[in-house]
Amino acid sequence: MTFPPLREELRGIEPYGAPQLDVPVQLNVNENPYGPSAACIADIAESAAQAAATLNRYPDREFVALREQLASYLSKDTPAGIVPEQVWAANGSNEVMLQLLQAFGGPGRTAVSFAPTYSMYPEYARDTNTRWVAGHRAEDFSLDLDAARDLVKTERPSVVLLPSPNNPTGTALPPEAVAVLCEATGEDGVVVVDEAYGEFRRTGVPSALELLATYRNLVVTRTMSKAFAGAGLRLGYLAADPAICDAIRVVRLPYHLSAVTQAVALAALRHADELLGKVDELRAERDALVDWLRAQQYDVADSDANYVLFGRFADRHAVWQGLLERGVLIRETGPDGWLRVSVGTPDEMAAFRAALTDVNGERA
Repeated sequence: MTFPPLREELRGIEPYGAPQLDVPVQLNVNENPYGPSAACIADIAESAAQAAATLNRYPDREFVALREQLASYLSKDTPAGIVPEQVWAANGSNEVMLQLLQAFGGPGRTAVSFAPTYSMYPEYARDTNTRWVAGHRAEDFSLDLDAARDLVKTERPSVVLLPSPNNPTGTALPPEAVAVLCEATGEDGVVVVDEAYGEFRRTGVPSALELLATYRNLVVTRTMSKAFAGAGLRLGYLAADPAICDAIRVVRLPYHLSAVTQAVALAALRHADELLGKVDELRAERDALVDWLRAQQYDVADSDANYVLFGRFADRHAVWQGLLERGVLIRETGPDGWLRVSVGTPDEMAAFRAALTDVNGERA
């Protein structure tokens, strides 16, 4: 056997990760470009200092205070409200998803999603020995509900993963799509609507949180990495039936949320209005970017996120490289021939437009 004795199905696989390059304009990982204020930073620092004084003790493994505040925040998106017993949190929505697959996936079980979709989903399935099945989206990246229902009925998955807005396309799911798949899955599985970018959805686009009271097999996940400008915090969370939260406790690692993480997340929630204050500006910048790209004759996916998927390129890597050479880093991801650009500040978007125009002129 070759050393180290890695599982055979993992040999030769590159670890997940977008390029981390030191360039002037970084528009590749969908971060919020606006950092916290001095007041928010001071509150976070003080909260972390208070937590540091207790680091000789284990943290609250049920993170009760944090769950209470997350429930209060999520309640704004559903008339039924959310109670703390419906909330779970972990180190980024990645860990939330992995815990869901650990609890509800596994050998002899199946996870389903619809491509193109978030590239980490099949990795969660692989890491938990869950069979992975990917259906396909329509040409406009929406879901064909009849085909999606048929796939779920055929495969009988224990986990259905539905990002909304979808990464990498930015496409949001209508409530009827969530309802159809919750009903098709039934209580033999859970339907996970990944709303990592949910705060960026356009006016009038509802959150799947509104359906939680109707479907006990529904899970809605969120993160503080995107709209909350907390990518470095690593705090993801979900809302679901309390029985689902109880089930996750079986697979969570002991004291998985540190005292510092809990304290910093609570401080960030105290400044929610400020941290989310640039969301409207980023939406407007996104919509202007979509209009500009379409005016340049690109195909552009409708977006409810803080990024835009555009194409189509005969050699997308050459375009990506050309932009990088001009100091602009975007993401080479999604269907072949497409590129994804995060929405940044007005100056960053101006730099992106200038660089893309220059690259196209060079390649013409």
